Amino acid sequence: MSQEIDPKLLEILVCPVTKVPLRYDTSAQELISDQAGLAYPIRDGIPVMLVDEARQLKDNEVKK
Repeated sequence: MSQEIDPKLLEILVCPVTKVPLRYDTSAQELISDQAGLAYPIRDGIPVMLVDEARQLKDNEVKK
């Protein structure tokens, strides 16, 4: 069951590594930083913005 993230929250969240806005992947429940190549998980509706918790993106997952 996927939860929606508040659009206002998405407007202010940025990647802790690159400081650029994130892309929301509703199906995977992740916030994606294409520039850093990282996917930050969303657990129980709360974004986990820790680099140690982020998943490294595969080349085919990064949008150019």
